[in-house]
Amino acid sequence: MTQAYVDQEATFVNRTSKGEAREKAVVESPFTQRYFELDALRVIAFGVLIFYHIGMYYVLEWGWHIKSDVQFPLLQDVMILTNQWRMSLLFLISAMVFTVVPRRAYGQTTSRWRVSLSLLGKRALRILIPLVFGMFVIVAPQVYVEWTVSGALAMPFSEFYVAYINPNTDLFIDKQSVIGLLTWNHLWFLPYLFVYSAFILLFFPLIRFVEVRALRVLDSLALFSVLVVTIMTAIWLELRVAYPTSHDLLNDWYSHAKYFFVMLVGIVIVLRPALYAAIMRSRYVSLTIAIALYSVIILDRHDLLGPTGQLMESSHGFRVLVGVIVVLNHWAWLAAILGFGQKYLSNPSKVVSYLNKGVLPYYMVHQTIIVVAAFFLSSRVSSTLGEFILITLITVVGCALTYEVAKRFLILRFLFGLKLNTSPHSSLATQREVKCA
Repeated sequence: MTQAYVDQEATFVNRTSKGEAREKAVVESPFTQRYFELDALRVIAFGVLIFYHIGMYYVLEWGWHIKSDVQFPLLQDVMILTNQWRMSLLFLISAMVFTVVPRRAYGQTTSRWRVSLSLLGKRALRILIPLVFGMFVIVAPQVYVEWTVSGALAMPFSEFYVAYINPNTDLFIDKQSVIGLLTWNHLWFLPYLFVYSAFILLFFPLIRFVEVRALRVLDSLALFSVLVVTIMTAIWLELRVAYPTSHDLLNDWYSHAKYFFVMLVGIVIVLRPALYAAIMRSRYVSLTIAIALYSVIILDRHDLLGPTGQLMESSHGFRVLVGVIVVLNHWAWLAAILGFGQKYLSNPSKVVSYLNKGVLPYYMVHQTIIVVAAFFLSSRVSSTLGEFILITLITVVGCALTYEVAKRFLILRFLFGLKLNTSPHSSLATQREVKCA
């Protein structure tokens, strides 16, 4: 199956002059290219995340901070379509964009350690400051709503907030961590991204050896896919059950292995431009396999493939097969998205440029807006469709207003991780011309 996924690249290539020019540019000038498609894909990924979290309010049986009285079982099938790859895509794009900067710096005479420390410092300002701000200010209403609707909390928000930010509070001792009730909820992506970025910078002198000519075997999408699927299947088999996803930075080993490896994959793709071009050529094959394996997963969820649960417990070989299906599905979606992004989103766009600058503020506030809006509308709007439309509008408008206000004040730019200057250039690496060493 993997062989079919990667070998028949030429069959689906639309060999227009524009497509050939794009592929040639990616292969020959990987560090002078502007990867506009990565900005566009990042905007799309965060957009998907917003609608996914709105869906969490309505989906049947999946626990969340607040749940609608009207829940839909088939919504699970729709959400499974994206929850296999949505966060992986964000880590993948982050790694691809981030890699260009140290790669450029390592081709210059500047001290590599000085460059790494400088990049890490900038990363800390853009990630850790928003994280701390988010934990103290943005996440608090989510926690308040969750515990209020569950019946565990009965006090005004102001009183709760004093306890929430007090590391020595006596409120809900059983729910506390070493920092009290403070939590990051949906902002878990930020500390994970920072830690992975630090490791990438630390080991970048070794990582960049994937560029050497002797490793051109990695340019074969067939062999690269086999390598990716093999490693990710081992991660899935060994860590998924032992360390289920918890968003606990110190103990979330399955998520760490999965997402850090995805970032390494992104690094290799950027450093091996011929591989990146091959991903674009294989986009239709990737999409076909992704849809086919997603269909298999959905059929199994509806018990249409026999006693697979029993086989998972009794047969190691069957567990390996399931792992390969799940992992290949995950990789196929990522490859398809990257491929179609290269093909159709590689031109500059004012809309994408604007939204790309605001993805972090949007990401930071969207879930709190959803939870609070659902909390107030649940008892005031009788129509489920009307409620959904209102929650969506309130979320989109609230995110947009947050960004528009934040970018106008220096202190808010700092707290929301926006660039402190007002340069018109957009993304960290994708909007720069980087000379190839």
